[in-house]
Amino acid sequence: MSDGLNNARALRITEIMSDFRNLQHYLSQIRASPTAEEYYLEGYSLLRQCTSEAQAILATPFTATSGATGGDPEREKQQLRGIIADAAVRRFQCQRAYLRAHAGMRWIDSRSKILRGQKPNASHFAALQAADNNLRVELLAITDAYVDYTLRSADAQQGKWLAEDPSSTQIQQMLMRR
Repeated sequence: MSDGLNNARALRITEIMSDFRNLQHYLSQIRASPTAEEYYLEGYSLLRQCTSEAQAILATPFTATSGATGGDPEREKQQLRGIIADAAVRRFQCQRAYLRAHAGMRWIDSRSKILRGQKPNASHFAALQAADNNLRVELLAITDAYVDYTLRSADAQQGKWLAEDPSSTQIQQMLMRR
């Protein structure tokens, strides 16, 4: 017997996919132009990795069962739950890539402020080292629990219906199966 929440589930899918689309848009707009000497530096490599992750998320096939519901509210309920789970995992992955890319962009800004258009030299060494260390610290702070927290707290602040969103543990399990 249906619980009457299929409209809420459908709305939740729309909200999650809207967040996903916004994150994908941001990640597709990342532009960095390192010199040949900078190309393999940690921050630039990170940005390329985040962009690749975003593209891979888009290329990942839909994992929930599909097919016509034929007007059966119970089958519709199960299908919507599957779509919520798949969409939540994709949004989680994009949020993680977004947070990491944002840290990379801060690293680029720091590096630019330190160098002020000059080539790196010995006088820049300590400040560049500090920027690299700061990036590593930021990346260590972007745990799966933190990514989950950022998404759930934003959703809760906006008063979104979260009753059937998968838990962090469930998201991790779905990611391991992919």
